[in-house]
Amino acid sequence: MNTEVSTQILSPKLPFHALLMRRSVLDWVFALFIAVCTAFTLLRYGKAMDFYETAILLGIAPCLIVLSWSWRPLQLFFLICGGLAISAVALYGGDIQRAETVFFLKYFLSSQSAILWMCLLFLLASISYWTGLLGQKSTPSWMGSAFTWSACAMGFIGLLVRWRESHLLGPDIGHIPVSNLYEVFILFACLTALFYLYYEARYKTRALGGFVSLVVVAAVAFLLWYTFDRGAHEIQPLVPALQSWWMKIHVPANFIGYGTFSIAAMVAFAYLLKEAAASNSKVTLTVLFLLGTFLCMEPLIFRSKGLPTYWAIYFGASALFIGGVLLARRRIAQALPSFEVLDDIMYKAIAVGFAFFTIATILGALWAAEAWGAYWQWDPKETWALIVWLNYAAWLHLRFIKGLRGTFASYWALIGLLITGFAFLGVNMFLSGLHSYGEL
Repeated sequence: MNTEVSTQILSPKLPFHALLMRRSVLDWVFALFIAVCTAFTLLRYGKAMDFYETAILLGIAPCLIVLSWSWRPLQLFFLICGGLAISAVALYGGDIQRAETVFFLKYFLSSQSAILWMCLLFLLASISYWTGLLGQKSTPSWMGSAFTWSACAMGFIGLLVRWRESHLLGPDIGHIPVSNLYEVFILFACLTALFYLYYEARYKTRALGGFVSLVVVAAVAFLLWYTFDRGAHEIQPLVPALQSWWMKIHVPANFIGYGTFSIAAMVAFAYLLKEAAASNSKVTLTVLFLLGTFLCMEPLIFRSKGLPTYWAIYFGASALFIGGVLLARRRIAQALPSFEVLDDIMYKAIAVGFAFFTIATILGALWAAEAWGAYWQWDPKETWALIVWLNYAAWLHLRFIKGLRGTFASYWALIGLLITGFAFLGVNMFLSGLHSYGEL
């Protein structure tokens, strides 16, 4: 293992007072900027905010500061996202119709334009990562990182602007954009990519970008179909059950869990591919092809009476691509990090996801008590959330107690994504219940 990477993995985290002592002038300037923006928001919009919304705002500000101190690229990222989102709000000037007449809104900064740019940039990122991985070249991989950062920025800008657009449509329509499948798929893609970029920087390898991008591109494929086939990008008023401040914290916490579980699964796929390149086991290759192809499927395929052309092409292309990756396994394996690094990333991603998913589950129970009068009612969504939680709790328990690692841990993490995917999307499509407002 590379000495520098090994040091980063094994070194203990700095205590908070040491973190404060190591801050640069730019760090403190950024912290002051966040504090000023928070104060301005409270002065300008405080009367329109209730106690809980104020508490959330005051809680988010220090979180942004600490995150940007721990990972400095976020400072520029936050400034770009916030600056362009505010520019878009200013261009609207209180008139939603300007989205069709103002050049920069129509083609770049309206929510729908920004989200379509996000989709394109994620596709370009995936192509760049795989070109660099297969060609053993650094330039396309570097471009993959740049495209991924840009896609995340456009996605978050799109969500922030969409938030403002919902208020421009009417005071009773305005809401945070995490209320339906269209919005949370954008959130999922951006959070997954952003967490991957952190691991990419920490472990100093871009070799996993192509693998993680498969999940993100699958989300993009769904978003494009959902937009143009179902018109899901239209902003709709919230249903009564979602008119709660709990949604503002429950949903983001949930999707941090989904995103990091997805990263762990894709790293597990890379681990098994590297192992298959060494062993050349036909059984392993067959299992990987079946699992990889199945993971590329959208649950929508199984719900359709006849396979739509869009999904037939998507599924066929996915199967061919997975087959091509397996054929090129030896070349890909040469560029992948060591088994120790892959195992460590997989573990850290699951640990982070489990922590946030636990918080999200607790918040969901509190929200359910307020909305429906009971913390738990064995609704299908609740039941599958519990299954996901138990699955990763068992994975972490066996790692701590029995030292679970290697091949078995990787297969478990990969299959875990099937369970997570059904809890995320499949429940909304095939089962009914109190969460039926999310079905297609």
